[in-house]
Amino acid sequence: MNHAVTRANEPGAFGNHLCTAVVAALVMLAVISPRALRGQSSNPVIEKAFDVASLKAAPPPSGRITVDLGNSLRGRLTLTNVTLSECLRFAFKIYTDDQIAGPDWIKDHQILFNIVAQAPSDTPRDKLREMALALLTERFRLRLHREVRELRYLRLVEDKGGSKMSETKEDAPAAAEIVRPGRIIYRRVSGQTLAVLLTRFTQQPIVDMTGLKGEYDVNLQWMPDVAKAIPAAEPDGIMDAAPSLFAAVREQLGLRLEATKGPMNMVVVDHAERVPIGN
Repeated sequence: MNHAVTRANEPGAFGNHLCTAVVAALVMLAVISPRALRGQSSNPVIEKAFDVASLKAAPPPSGRITVDLGNSLRGRLTLTNVTLSECLRFAFKIYTDDQIAGPDWIKDHQILFNIVAQAPSDTPRDKLREMALALLTERFRLRLHREVRELRYLRLVEDKGGSKMSETKEDAPAAAEIVRPGRIIYRRVSGQTLAVLLTRFTQQPIVDMTGLKGEYDVNLQWMPDVAKAIPAAEPDGIMDAAPSLFAAVREQLGLRLEATKGPMNMVVVDHAERVPIGN
């Protein structure tokens, strides 16, 4: 699945970032792979490495940049213009920065990295995540541990009338994708991916609890909190009439964001080299 988006190189342009969840007793959200972190403090042991892998610092961002949060096709994995935190989110299959803790620079969007790695073409995506974690551990000399913290988050659920989204047709042609304050136009979106996209514009993590299994076309429009962040690309009057993000999700998608809080598993970075070692 391609999670490529466009990120504006402007402070606060997207708010907090990109979440999968398993509901357990007391609403515990177990979102970290138990195979990836064993025990409270250790480096992960991964059985298999990529055939070829490149992990390099990306050029300093300028203007709008394309961000690939983890695209895999026939064993080829790419992450483009991503922070170390976003790399770890892919590796651990968690989708919000709130569940990653560590030095400030790991979430700094001026410090970005590009990864291109090749595994056998039949390698499952979850295996690619494990291999990515091994690569990150080696190149950044990572030391990690996990802990549980109480966090506020938003539950993404179906509204009473059910989802209003249309499933993407198999033969649907490629189309431009837009992800910016006030507008999301995206194809082949799962409930989980939608939570990822929405998290970019909220002050809290979003957990997908819709139960939706398909992939959908999303065309969402709302009035962002900071109207000045909106490029002047909409016809006069359209944005003036746009609802809030919460209202838009309910009215346009047939979904609902509900505020709650509970214990969430965290990945804590105890050590990471700011400059990855060579390929």
